[in-house]
Amino acid sequence: MVLETRVLLDGLAFGEGPRWHDGRLWFSDMHAYQVMTLDLSGHTEIIIGVPGQPSGLGWLPDGRLLVVSMTDRRLLRLESGGLVEAADLSKLASYHCNDMVVDRQGRAYIGNFGFDSSSQPFAPTEVILVTPDGSARVVAEQMAFPNGSVITPDGRTLIVAETYGARLTAFDIQPDGSLTGRRLWASTSPAVPDGICLDAEGAIWIASPTTREVVRIQEGGQVATRISLSRPAFACMLGGTDLRTLFVLTAESSVPGEARAKLSGHVEIVEVDVPGAGLP
Repeated sequence: MVLETRVLLDGLAFGEGPRWHDGRLWFSDMHAYQVMTLDLSGHTEIIIGVPGQPSGLGWLPDGRLLVVSMTDRRLLRLESGGLVEAADLSKLASYHCNDMVVDRQGRAYIGNFGFDSSSQPFAPTEVILVTPDGSARVVAEQMAFPNGSVITPDGRTLIVAETYGARLTAFDIQPDGSLTGRRLWASTSPAVPDGICLDAEGAIWIASPTTREVVRIQEGGQVATRISLSRPAFACMLGGTDLRTLFVLTAESSVPGEARAKLSGHVEIVEVDVPGAGLP
């Protein structure tokens, strides 16, 4: 059977970082500078504006929202009075911060671009760990544009999409949050992994903007499912009442000015057989 998505929401600038939380999809409309939610009926709510451009989202164990602020390279926390700085990453991140995953202890693993792709040659970069007390340190280096990330249900493995490496890379998570045992989880070429999510059979869905598809990949690289799309896909998340709704965030352009002018961003959905698992 050929799976096809349908559009649940349109008119976004550029959606990123989708998370299913408390019965709604949370995501960043990155180039509109705001964090939003969306329910299955299509109702939206703007949660907070983020002048530094929001990307990855996550939650502390007490329920407070964490937001990556990209261009000023900070991790922010939403309090009753608004956003406050949880950690300043400007001395650790090589370039703009990007997606992240937050574990059940509230530790945030955050990637960054590493370089300005519009004017600079490729440069490898790092993954940064921020603990709930606000301390930050580099836990992985020589990463090829670390992007979407997942943590397995047992909390023991972090898997990172290396967009410029066309691969998924796994690490063992140590008790203090450090990463060891770096290894190739799967090559994804010709697909290029941007945002990713994990399912209950241990397979990973990747959003691939260059090939305009979402792909379900098993460890080792075997492709289980491909869903072709009419436009580039930048992120995906399993959610819904039974975690079998695959949300796919698409847009015609990721360039900030073009994205704001076109407002071509969509949230598309399709029902799949295997429910989501792990984090985010």
